[in-house]
Amino acid sequence: MKKTEQNYQHYVGILKEELIPAGGCTEPVAIAYVAATARKVLGVMPERMDVFASGNLIKNAMGVYIPNGGNLRGVGAAAVLGVVGGNADRKLEVLLDMPTGKVIEARKLLEQNFCAVSVLEHSEALHLIVRVQAGADWVEVELKNAHTHIVRIEKNGAVVFCCDDEEMVRDGLTDHKCLNIAQIVDFADTCDIGDVEEVLDRQISCNLRIAEEGLKNDWGVNVGKLYYRNGKLLQAYAASASDARMGGCDLPVVIVCGSGNQGATASLPVILYAREKGLSHERLLRALVLSNLIVIHLKRGIGRLSAYCGVVCAATGSGCALTYLDGGTLHQIEQTITNSLGTASGVICDGAKPSCAAKIALCLESAIMAHQLAMEGQAFQSGEGIVMDSVEKTIDAVGCMASKGMYATDCVILNLMTKEKE
Repeated sequence: MKKTEQNYQHYVGILKEELIPAGGCTEPVAIAYVAATARKVLGVMPERMDVFASGNLIKNAMGVYIPNGGNLRGVGAAAVLGVVGGNADRKLEVLLDMPTGKVIEARKLLEQNFCAVSVLEHSEALHLIVRVQAGADWVEVELKNAHTHIVRIEKNGAVVFCCDDEEMVRDGLTDHKCLNIAQIVDFADTCDIGDVEEVLDRQISCNLRIAEEGLKNDWGVNVGKLYYRNGKLLQAYAASASDARMGGCDLPVVIVCGSGNQGATASLPVILYAREKGLSHERLLRALVLSNLIVIHLKRGIGRLSAYCGVVCAATGSGCALTYLDGGTLHQIEQTITNSLGTASGVICDGAKPSCAAKIALCLESAIMAHQLAMEGQAFQSGEGIVMDSVEKTIDAVGCMASKGMYATDCVILNLMTKEKE
């Protein structure tokens, strides 16, 4: 792909937009970011706050520990932490400088029912409104479709900031419709690696660091350590990063598609595999280009949050990168996708929590098998379940199943989770 082509610039832009660091699970952190923004615009400490969140946002904030949050979990806790000590200017690293005293303050406010949480019915999967009030003054901040995409800020009824209709729908990011598997492989092969080297090197360093933390210390149920003892390093490193992240570790992860678990899964197995093979740094970077862009492409039809576990897509991206590193052809990369999606697409998302590490290991087992089958020229055929007669049609089929077919599943999962909490 030539630099002068429009899609070349789109692909570079997509990688730079997507591969950003986040301190902690992105759903509670996004809530904290919006709450911190509301407090900043209000100018004083609120006397009360109301949070209106989509079901998927609630689901993904309910069971995961908040970084620097003193083992607090949940939507209300994330919002209150953002208000009392969050730095809105740091966006998805909003809570990384949280003083211990602010955590104590947040606990007291939660006990005093300072924050009310309600479900936004019939809204986008990623949708949040935070309203803060002090005396007669109030501020309302609304976020939609992406974890840092604030679309509206109002103060005392006056609009401080508002996206236009097109920007509100587009989520502020480069349109992903330009992506397809053939061009992704071409771009990975031919791009000037200097155009994306900085974001990829950051992905390598950040994600390796939290994986090593997960292997070193006690986080979650220590899925990564189990796989490490069994000699399965690709699964071990990705799972250990999730162990730490879901357990509240404050080390940043470079995310993809708004998810740290997906960012770790799309990158760490590729890094470990390239090292095992003794491959060059440039070859590793090109494989990471491939993995990340394939994940982003697979997620386009699914959405950032759904009942379909996004780690299936992230593991598929990793599997494709293994095929790429082994000298696989475009056809074999397509077969890897077919094999992986045809096997693991039944894994549900029931929120961010420690068991995500186990789902990462599970999906990587499937993706590695998909890669190995493809290298032997073996693949599932059209008409076998959700496998269609081309890889792009199979990707579209999975997107349709996840976004439309699993909508009711999503509602049932959220209902079960909220009832259990009651």
